[in-house]
Amino acid sequence: MKRTFLLILLFTISLSYAQDIPNVILKNLENESVSIQKLANSNDIKIFSFWATWCVPCINELDAIADVYEEWQDETNVELIAISTDDARTKKRVIPLVNGKDWEYQILIDDNQDLKRALNINVLPYIMVVKNGEIVHTRTGYTPGSEDELYEVVKENAKL
Repeated sequence: MKRTFLLILLFTISLSYAQDIPNVILKNLENESVSIQKLANSNDIKIFSFWATWCVPCINELDAIADVYEEWQDETNVELIAISTDDARTKKRVIPLVNGKDWEYQILIDDNQDLKRALNINVLPYIMVVKNGEIVHTRTGYTPGSEDELYEVVKENAKL
């Protein structure tokens, strides 16, 4: 009886964790449309990092990853997509901030916060690791060293 209950519980939890990638179109810095589903449906690991110009931990995380990003790409072929959730008031700060950084990431802008709402994201920074269109890991917040934990997740999923 206990075993059956445990199996049902684990199955229910796994179903509730599985979340489809919403079919949302965002704009890149050149104002070109980019499909999130198209990006996510890849055998390569994708890291979607939700950030904003006013979020200091977000910028600290993206800076920390920038220092090791080339190595990550060489070892796992991972791609990080930095998705700005800045609204109409702060959206004008995105391009100047990105131009002042040494970020090699694809930058997308979710200015209406459609993707953020569709994924029910309430706290920034928010990291989502995706492989083959499936979300395999999520995390909110940032503390120094979190990028090392993130890379472990990336390496583990790159093997699969």
